[in-house]
Amino acid sequence: MASSLAAFRSAAGHVPGPRRHHQSATHARASSLLRQLQLPPAEPLPRRRSLRVAAKFTTGGGDTTTGDGGGGRTKGGAGIDVAAVAAVLREARTADDVELLVSGFLGGGGEGRRLLPLQVYTSVIRGLGKDSCLDAAFAVVEHLKRRGIGLNQFVYNCLLGAVKNCGEFGRIEDVLADMEVQGIAPNIVTFNTLMSIYVQQGRTDDVFRLYGEIEGHGLVPTAASYSTVMSAYKKAGDAFAAIKFFVTLREKYKKGELVGNHDDWEQEFVKFEKLTVRVCYMSMRRSLVGGQNPVREVLKILLAMDEASVRPERSDYERLVWACTGEEHYIIGKELYQRIREHDGQISLSVCNHLIWLVGKSKKWWAALEIYEDLLDKGPKPNNLSYELIMSHFNILLNAAKKRGIWRWGIRLLNKMQEKGLKPGSKEWNAVLLACSRASETSAAVDIFKKMIEEGLKPDVVSYGALLSALEKGELYDEALRVWEHMCKVGVKPNLYAYTILVSIYIGKGNHAMVDAVLHDMLAEQIEPTVVTFNAIISACVRNNMGGTAFEWFHRMKMRSIEPNEITYQMLIEALVQDGKPRLAYEMYMKASSQGLELPAKSYDTVIEACKAYGSFLDLTTLGPRPTKREELIRIENNFSSFSLVKELPNSTYHFGGTGIYGFFGYRMCISIFLFFCHGSYGVA
Repeated sequence: MASSLAAFRSAAGHVPGPRRHHQSATHARASSLLRQLQLPPAEPLPRRRSLRVAAKFTTGGGDTTTGDGGGGRTKGGAGIDVAAVAAVLREARTADDVELLVSGFLGGGGEGRRLLPLQVYTSVIRGLGKDSCLDAAFAVVEHLKRRGIGLNQFVYNCLLGAVKNCGEFGRIEDVLADMEVQGIAPNIVTFNTLMSIYVQQGRTDDVFRLYGEIEGHGLVPTAASYSTVMSAYKKAGDAFAAIKFFVTLREKYKKGELVGNHDDWEQEFVKFEKLTVRVCYMSMRRSLVGGQNPVREVLKILLAMDEASVRPERSDYERLVWACTGEEHYIIGKELYQRIREHDGQISLSVCNHLIWLVGKSKKWWAALEIYEDLLDKGPKPNNLSYELIMSHFNILLNAAKKRGIWRWGIRLLNKMQEKGLKPGSKEWNAVLLACSRASETSAAVDIFKKMIEEGLKPDVVSYGALLSALEKGELYDEALRVWEHMCKVGVKPNLYAYTILVSIYIGKGNHAMVDAVLHDMLAEQIEPTVVTFNAIISACVRNNMGGTAFEWFHRMKMRSIEPNEITYQMLIEALVQDGKPRLAYEMYMKASSQGLELPAKSYDTVIEACKAYGSFLDLTTLGPRPTKREELIRIENNFSSFSLVKELPNSTYHFGGTGIYGFFGYRMCISIFLFFCHGSYGVA
């Protein structure tokens, strides 16, 4: 007997037994409680072959049942109000307390009336445990021992259950020690209860140790034993061990090695498989949250589940999809999405929207488009959130095309959007227009502008500015001025960067007087010229071999207290060299360096080569070491592309007013630009 209980007692702590009180205090407390309790008159119950006692305990009422077997029925066949007994015994602390408190339920009579049926006491012990009255439960057991009642495994298992419910795990040692003294060997319920206590404490190693000792004690595990072990694997987060345990258990079931009804085990295995799936889910979720290599860890668990034929439900996969939030999780999300689609074809729209967001966050925009296409083809029908998410991904791609000048890619994106029922707005069309402008694709910009109008969208200042920039790069200055005239006529108010393009157009035409007029108009509109504006003027002078004019504009910029930047000096040095003034170019380079500006290596080389070519006697060593900064391609639209950041621009798209599309084509600009390009050989590739 000692050896059988040593397995439990080795890991348990010791807590002193129930507290003892003075006898007079006991009598006083018992008398007070009995006075408060109003017991209903006992009624005889019909004799039954097997009776049980209800284990429901609530203050103020309960089921009235009788005890059977072991203790027999009370004399006279009177029923026992178990809830009332439990309510009274809550305040008990010693066996003497119990002796006095239960006497009110026995009434007068001989010695045979001094005990309630044993089933009443066990039910009371369970109830006291649920009510966290553990001292009272221990006092009841002491009372039974004092009265010479032969205790059994059921009593002590109820007491262990009370310890578990109260969470006072240190008193397990008291129960096990008392069982050993009484000569009571543990049964499978004892093992199951202790294992569940260890699971609650997080002592999973002790759970596995006890499970391994069950058969050594001549006992057979039950469904509760297996379920408790599976809960321990869940607590430990060991998905692979849980899968292996389930497979082993399933093999035993197929071989008929499990004791019990076949139909009962059939139902139990449904529960075990769900519990195994739950263990795997919790383990994968932990990996996603804090794993070192979450993708690898999760995929390994999914593969192990496939090999073990453990089949999660669609809801299990969807819950795991929601746990995927990191950029590296898109691989798992895509795998889970395919599994859900292959399962029964049904999937939650909210899960699809989450996946569209996830793969977009991972910069897998085409994968997001595939999910959106599945929504259109297979369902469920996309909603506004689906539309907004996929539109945001297209805008990211269009912005990338705009920044890199990949205009053909931008056009393909617009076509793809229209194929999928997405209606590009002004923002999307402007991105492609800016890409054409950056790539100096004049004919493509004109065609895109025309198609934008055909779609019923009204061009804004960004649209007109991109078209103006493309025409200026194509040296179509007269056509650009007609576009400007039309823009003002339809009420689109120019902004800083639109004026910047206009001064470049007049520089290109050689009309310097109009440049001053444009600057005057800007000031009249309370738009202050910036360094970007003067850089555009100086850049246009360089392109037209007007070095002296560029230097004049540099001085005018300084007179307006506008500080030059790297681009200003870079273009000015090139203009001065063109004008045959290497010494002045040298001075500009030194001035930029003294201001802490870092010019590219090309500016350094230009100064060196010009001084040597003109036979200058300057000490070129004062220039310092050759810079490592590479030359950046200078384009006006580098700053023009920031149109989309101007606060005054409208965010929504709207159609033309009463003039309509055809009214727009009535202007002279249509004749001189659109007819020329649209009927020529300038189609967009």
